[in-house]
Amino acid sequence: MYSERFRQFIEMWRKDFAIERSMNEKVCVDRDGNPIPWYTYPAIEYISQFDYGAKKVFEYGTGYSSMYWAKRALKVISIEDKPEWFEKFSQEFKASNWQMRYCDEKEGYEDMIFADGEKYDVIIIDGKRRAECAACAVKALAKGGMIILDDSDRVNTSLEYQGAVKNLRAAGLLQVDFYGFCPMNNYTKATSIFFSRDFDFESLYTVQPINGLGNIWSMSRRERKQFFKKQEWPLKETTDQPEE
Repeated sequence: MYSERFRQFIEMWRKDFAIERSMNEKVCVDRDGNPIPWYTYPAIEYISQFDYGAKKVFEYGTGYSSMYWAKRALKVISIEDKPEWFEKFSQEFKASNWQMRYCDEKEGYEDMIFADGEKYDVIIIDGKRRAECAACAVKALAKGGMIILDDSDRVNTSLEYQGAVKNLRAAGLLQVDFYGFCPMNNYTKATSIFFSRDFDFESLYTVQPINGLGNIWSMSRRERKQFFKKQEWPLKETTDQPEE
């Protein structure tokens, strides 16, 4: 038998994070069905606070993240090396500000970031040859930008990931690791963001951090009181911040 508190916890993951649908249907979507990256939920919630309306994004690797970024950024370029994924996403995703480019093993995969001679505000390393991609990414990063390295916890067992982290840190970027669950998976991982020391992205909101998914401070006072009444052991609601 589940306790009431544990049942509420499971319901929050089902409703707010849509984790059951994500696992069962093998899709990276939020509770409203919108595409989200295959990053950890803490990383997704963090990056979703910023305004990317004037930002250019480059992705090593294509997926649901491509549409997530296309809905937010000025321009998105994604590189894909797997023919089956290129075909799938070419048919499944459409956006006027998004370009997906195919690159097989015989071409310069990591060098594709230099093809247009542009600098990018956000660079995502989530494909193959991550150490080489990281070395190129730091050269193509715009002033004040950031680089996202997904599955960064593999640094513990992979020389490739060790090389990627080494190259990013050697460029003077600040590393912040976001651990936790992610869409589709029933285990945890890490997504790391490497920030320029002059990182300057503006928030979409007047305060930061905003209330995250499942956070009780997004509730009204009455809703919070009802929430606390359902708990199976005494809890006190703090009142150390202003009410809405």
